[in-house]
Formats: sequence, C-alpha cells, structure tokens
Amino acid sequence: MNKIERKYIFLVDDDEDDCLLFEDALREVCDTTELRTANDGVELMDILENKIPPTPDVIFLDLNMPKKNGLECLSEIRSEGKYKDIPVVIFSTSGEEETINKVYDQGANYYIRKPGSYPKLKMAIQHILSIDWRQHPFKTFKENFYFQF
Repeated sequence: MNKIERKYIFLVDDDEDDCLLFEDALREVCDTTELRTANDGVELMDILENKIPPTPDVIFLDLNMPKKNGLECLSEIRSEGKYKDIPVVIFSTSGEEETINKVYDQGANYYIRKPGSYPKLKMAIQHILSIDWRQHPFKTFKENFYFQF
C-alpha cells in the first residue's frame, strides 16, 4: 500500500473570507495537506525567512495585498536562491492580460483567476495539487500558464 504524501500549502491572501473558502475547498479535495496562511507579503517573507517548517510544496499568492503585494513577493522569492524553486501559483481576482504577462515573466508557475463558484475553486485546487512539481518543468509553457474555467 502506498503511503499518501503530505503536501504543505501556503496561501497568501488578505481577504479572510477567501482564505476560509479556500481552506474548506482544500479539505474537500485532499485531506493529506497542511495549509498555512499569511495575510500579506511581509508575513509570508517572514515565515519563509524564519524557516518555520516545513518549506511549502506550493504557494498560492494573491496579488492585491497591503504592506507587500504579490508582485513584490514573487520578485523576492525568485531572486532569493533558497526560495527560487518553490512553485508559485498566482491566485487573483484580476484577469488583466498585462498582469498575467508580467507575473509569467517574473517566474510564476501558474495563474488562476479566483473562480466565481465553489465547485470551480475545488477544481482549480485539485488541478494544482495533481501536479508533480519534481517532474513538471519549472517554467510552464505560456499557453498553459493561465488556468481558466
């Protein structure tokens, strides 16, 4: 019997309702995950810097946050050697092409526009969790970068 591998997921979002909804959907999709949340980019970088274990398997990162936004975090994560290989999924309400192109160029792995329904949110989470990041090419092809419903 195969042991199910535990995944460590970070969600960085300043909207408490979005965080609670994400957590509920994650629990329904996969019960072998541990979720850590941060309310803004400063908190995320503090958690990473202080090496509060474990290192996340994937970070879901909102763009519009106070103190330090998602673009600033992504830039910092990709420029810091010890974090640069952590998969980052941009998880935002924005669907602007310019923003999507910018985060792609900065090294995000995927871009998911926050779904308008709970079933679609579960589908998005399931899609990301199904990726074996060790086998997956670090840079997603542009045509597959924007995951939409």
